[in-house]
Amino acid sequence: MGVDLRQVVAGILTLTMFVMLGQMIKRDHFDSLQDKLPGDGEDAHFESVNAIENDGLVKLSKRSKGPWMEDIQELKPCWSRTDLDEIEQSRGYVTFSLTNGPEYHVSQIADAVVVARYLTATLVLPDIRGSKPGDVRNFEDVYDVDKFMKSLDGIVKVAKELPNEISIRDLAAVKVPNRVTEDHIVESVEPVFKSKGNIRLATYFPSVNMRKTAQKSSVDSVACLGMFGTFELQSEVLEVVDSMIERLRTLSRKSNGKFIAVDLRVEILENKNCHGSGSARAKSCYNAQEIALFLRKVGFDTDTTIYLTQSRWDNSLSVLRDIFPKTYTKESVMPDEKKGKFLESEDSEFEKVIDFHICSQSDVFVPAISGLFYANVAGKRIASGKPQILVPADIPGTSAPITNYLSPYVAKRNHLAYSCFC
Repeated sequence: MGVDLRQVVAGILTLTMFVMLGQMIKRDHFDSLQDKLPGDGEDAHFESVNAIENDGLVKLSKRSKGPWMEDIQELKPCWSRTDLDEIEQSRGYVTFSLTNGPEYHVSQIADAVVVARYLTATLVLPDIRGSKPGDVRNFEDVYDVDKFMKSLDGIVKVAKELPNEISIRDLAAVKVPNRVTEDHIVESVEPVFKSKGNIRLATYFPSVNMRKTAQKSSVDSVACLGMFGTFELQSEVLEVVDSMIERLRTLSRKSNGKFIAVDLRVEILENKNCHGSGSARAKSCYNAQEIALFLRKVGFDTDTTIYLTQSRWDNSLSVLRDIFPKTYTKESVMPDEKKGKFLESEDSEFEKVIDFHICSQSDVFVPAISGLFYANVAGKRIASGKPQILVPADIPGTSAPITNYLSPYVAKRNHLAYSCFC
């Protein structure tokens, strides 16, 4: 019996349509997942998005081999210090600690500054606490104290420590949600402050969604200043970050010094919450093989240099290096004389800080894991004119335009940073 060629073609087209439909369902369902990492509530999930170069969101580079995108002009702050009244005579103290890594520090500082400003209280320089009991560092071990205090001059009074006459035991503990509002301060914080005189603040994260809101608030300018204008790395840590970036650019000569940073950590990928759920098996993170295939299908050459946030090499990453031989972790690109302090100690705080800043400055950032790290790195990149953030996906076929996978934070201009920068 003969075969009708038209029926064969029709069958192939039908099959292709169902495959594409399946992929669309996965991407849409991905937004509704709750990837609950330690300390997280509802997560900031990846979204599918179609963005084109003509929108002016990104500009493809014509000087480099591959689908590299150029930086855009650095955005200017929408807030102005002149819009903020000089602080009145301060009364009482607000203390707090930075915890869980730099992606949390950004939000914790912003909330503390907003609360202290509203209460006209003195903000005490925070310490930095790691995940292990007794793992405490001074603020100046990681961040620039002078920059922090100078940036808040006239906005919030800052003290390096509590006066001797005030005991830590006398501080009233107060919890505030991330992106604390004026209403919450009035209802839940101010009464305690008036009663006790001094408080210890702790930020919790009912959501790590960093999308901007349409509602305007009188605390917005202070929050923007706190999040984007208050802290930089201290000189020694900054030197390590700069040397590692320079090393990565040296290894990337064939792509004009450009490299990709991928937030991919094996211990998170092994967390059961990272695996697909539901009938569509939508995912909240991608493994090394999936990232390798994604980068190839959007057009990156196998000679591309890739930096991973994974601290030390793991055998599960070999599949990525098989496709992209220039794949590195910190141990490969950190200066040998700095490894003892910044890599080989039991404290991982420095490693987290280094990752956050390298991912913020790379030529392309790919978050293999949904979460606050992705959200706050995106904010820092948007503020500095680096919108090249690609959200991975399982791409059907052999190739796809890179602009189809631009982060919705950029493509939809819906990140909180767009409320702070113009």
